[in-house]
Amino acid sequence: MTALDSACQAAAAVGVTITVACGDDGSTDGVSGTANHVDFPASSPHVLACGGTTLTGSGTTIESEVVWNELAAGEGATGGGVSTVFALPSWQSNSNVPAGGRGVPDVAGDADPSTGYVIRVDGETTVIGGTSAVAPLWAGLIALANAQNGTTAGFVNPALYGAETSAFRDITQGNNGGYSAGPGWDACSGLGSPMGTAAIAALAAASGNAKTKR
Repeated sequence: MTALDSACQAAAAVGVTITVACGDDGSTDGVSGTANHVDFPASSPHVLACGGTTLTGSGTTIESEVVWNELAAGEGATGGGVSTVFALPSWQSNSNVPAGGRGVPDVAGDADPSTGYVIRVDGETTVIGGTSAVAPLWAGLIALANAQNGTTAGFVNPALYGAETSAFRDITQGNNGGYSAGPGWDACSGLGSPMGTAAIAALAAASGNAKTKR
């Protein structure tokens, strides 16, 4: 853990954001027993930890979005919780993270395989999900932000935690077993899922490259 976290810290120091899935086994992270555990490397304070939601919509309208939890059906649920290894980062200090350390996840996105992403592999079309799909979703959004803003966003966590709430769809319903969603940051959906254009604008402002309207 120390070696990999050091590599993530080196990446953050040169302005690289690493997006990481926070796990698909709920708050216990698949560990037997009832204790809660966070997934590493999502718990590293030098990465963007990505949690999961269940999203339903009609056309371009989102009808509902709740914490992804299908454990009762023998399926997955988003990871999330509080690290006992890594201390609370300064950029999470105002997020009401439960006592312990670094809170996971930072952000969220659609992870339910039932409402996930249509892909085509070897001539076959299927729908996939999991928080491993949310991490590249956020990586893609950051890449679009870099292209639109004309600069690299760098290590985005401080900017996202300092962004206006309009940059996120706040997830206030559902749980991952040990933690329930509520207003603001929580240990199952983080700050929420992205409101794309507003999130891109927040990253532009943080980089000092916000475009002025004329």
